Amino acid sequence: MSNNKQNRLSPLWLALCVVIGILIGTFYANHFGGRRLSIINTGTNKLNNLLHIVNDNYVDTVDVQDLVEKAVPTILSELDPHSVYISAKDVQTANDDLRGSFSGIGIEFTIRKDTIRVQNVISNGPAERAGLLAGDKIVTVDDSLFVGSIVTNEEAMHRLKGPKDTKVKLGIVRYGEKDLREVTITRGEIPMKSVTASYMLDEHTGYIKIKNFGENTYPELLIALASLSQQGFESLAIDLRGNTGGYLQSAVQIANEFLPRGRLIVYTQGRRSERQDYRSDGRGSYQTLPLVVLIDEGSASASEILAGAIQDNDRGTVIGRRSFGKGLVQQPIEFSDHSMIRLTIARYYSPSGRCIQKPYTSGQDKDYEEDLLTRYQHGEFFSQDSIKHEGPEYHTLNGRVVYGGGGITPDIFVPEDTLGVTSYYKEAAMNGLILQFAFEYVDANRKTLANYSTSRELEKYLKKQNIVDKFATYADKNGLKRRNLMIQKSHRLLERFLTSRIVYNMLDEQAWTENLNEDDPAILETLRLFKAGNAFPQAPGQKNEKRVKKVAQAYNYRDTHKVVNFIARC
Repeated sequence: MSNNKQNRLSPLWLALCVVIGILIGTFYANHFGGRRLSIINTGTNKLNNLLHIVNDNYVDTVDVQDLVEKAVPTILSELDPHSVYISAKDVQTANDDLRGSFSGIGIEFTIRKDTIRVQNVISNGPAERAGLLAGDKIVTVDDSLFVGSIVTNEEAMHRLKGPKDTKVKLGIVRYGEKDLREVTITRGEIPMKSVTASYMLDEHTGYIKIKNFGENTYPELLIALASLSQQGFESLAIDLRGNTGGYLQSAVQIANEFLPRGRLIVYTQGRRSERQDYRSDGRGSYQTLPLVVLIDEGSASASEILAGAIQDNDRGTVIGRRSFGKGLVQQPIEFSDHSMIRLTIARYYSPSGRCIQKPYTSGQDKDYEEDLLTRYQHGEFFSQDSIKHEGPEYHTLNGRVVYGGGGITPDIFVPEDTLGVTSYYKEAAMNGLILQFAFEYVDANRKTLANYSTSRELEKYLKKQNIVDKFATYADKNGLKRRNLMIQKSHRLLERFLTSRIVYNMLDEQAWTENLNEDDPAILETLRLFKAGNAFPQAPGQKNEKRVKKVAQAYNYRDTHKVVNFIARC
């Protein structure tokens, strides 16, 4: 009986074994054979499956992690120009500028002839306390020779930066000395200011230069405003030229200082991000102060938020050239290995409802990056009529027409100064010869130049040194043939550029800014506007007599001729 039952079940057991064998074979074929490719067509995570296939089956050994590092930036570039991947080793550097400080030795350096040259020593920093001077050459780091092709910006920062309270030993070659100096520096927190200049343009006009929008920008601005208040300023120019942006919140805080309660500053909105409005709370201390905001093609992101808020609320006048046109909001997202992406999650809109983002095509980074060059070639830097506005018209609080779809167009256009530009000047500026000459000139004359503590004093001295002719001789020895007629035509520009770089190398960024502003067309236009009492834009046919009268009275003490002479002496 039992034998008969066993015989009847044999076909069933045989069939079951066949099925199990097929399943096992299919599993091994899919996971360890060429048929694994079918998962690409059926799996839910095609990219992850592809990496497994390559890792399992590729003919040579593959570094899958390296593949990922290379693939992620490419994927993000297909989304928009500002969604980016930052490797773990670069995250700290990427965040330092906005964080407001970094841990290091406290110097600004440049690399000349494969050697680190100390350009500036940060006041009260570790390097200054250890005795480093501008002009010193760093040739060894921790007893290892550090000169030659190994010297790059990235490698120099890697060796000189480090955790707070750690030490680094440097070998220094100082001008005029034969022996190597060795100094040990204890790293510390180095502040990085985003408000890089603050001073009075004249007896009534304050000026503040904001380099970027970081964690400490707002408190730095308040300190600058308090200082200007003590000097009696009655109007203000905020310079955002070349400011590439930063934290949205910093721009909102600054706009709040100048706007009445309840004014819309900016709003953000995205596919998965609900609209969020940022409004002024009425606590700002400078809500009626005559105001000018300076912008150019280098002003982007948070700079455009601030300029747009002032312009759309008719709170002040925007002067300069059309801004960059970045209206996308990025959210930082960190991975487990401490690398991160900055993913675009929303667009921001100015109070009038315009998006400032300029057009882009996914995956076409080159066209996007060359937009400024296209503008230049089109003539936009030189003529307001060359500006092309895309999209509909928008209206400010007082009904003035403004445009979106590609940056902030200023209320008053100031063209780029091209008077005296020659091919000689362009080549001298573009190939770095002016920067090289300025550094070497300072290095060779530091003892004499140290007698002048302000940009005005130093500029007055340099005017007597025939600096342009000395540069022409230097340039001729370094591959730029002397062209006397072109040099004569470009003399003013060459002298201005050379002097400003020498001032920067010898003094600081504040002095450098003061020097550049002395004959800057946008600064001159700002002073003219304040004198006329027209700092508050009005709709056509509309006037605000009370504001105009108050501002104009402050300038009645002098006539136009005196204004020009005063500016020339600055």
